[in-house]
Amino acid sequence: MRRTDRLFEIIQLFRGGRLILGREIAEHVEVSLRTVYRDIETLIASGVPIEGERGVGYILREPIFLPPLTLTTTELEALHLGMEIVQKMPDEALTQGAKRLMDKINTVLPDQLRDRSHLDHLSVHEDQSGSPLRHLPPIRKAIAGKQVIGIRYSALNDEVTERKIKPLNVEYWGKVWTCTAWCELRDSFRVFRIDRIQSCDPTGGLFVLEKGQTYEDYLIEQKKGHATR
Repeated sequence: MRRTDRLFEIIQLFRGGRLILGREIAEHVEVSLRTVYRDIETLIASGVPIEGERGVGYILREPIFLPPLTLTTTELEALHLGMEIVQKMPDEALTQGAKRLMDKINTVLPDQLRDRSHLDHLSVHEDQSGSPLRHLPPIRKAIAGKQVIGIRYSALNDEVTERKIKPLNVEYWGKVWTCTAWCELRDSFRVFRIDRIQSCDPTGGLFVLEKGQTYEDYLIEQKKGHATR
């Protein structure tokens, strides 16, 4: 967690108005007690009204007012709905990111707009079909780390193949999620539906983006294909 994000998390802990021990803060933000003490000193020096001392605890004596955030009702609906959708995904990093983002947004919204009362006509439900997106987190990790992964893939005709791929990008099409990759088996670009990936495992190999095998190259190839149809 970046230090700026950590400082924000610490301020959020104080909003309940109770005395908080340094070790509680350390456990919550997953850093050492010494780091917490330095962070508290930084916040106090920047003007945050925190009182207390090491070994006793800390408390926020005055409320913190941030600049108001002006959003239309439609913008709020889009924001809350989008974050609720992300929080239902089987991807811990994304769900926690969405939660932290909403916490930050809520700090500058009026009290009456912080809940989902304006979303009474919209509902988000978790997928009950066995987490078809369970391979999304490792695929995103592989894209970020440029890791070659091995997948067992079931095509729409139920043909199952074992492949080694270089994942390049993840796309959402409204109903399905796909992963565009360079497929070593076919020696070309392929797009895989993530819900049809039966297994996904790192091979231990890394890849370097080569000319002709990048996601930008894939998009160019697709545009050329549409132009010649």
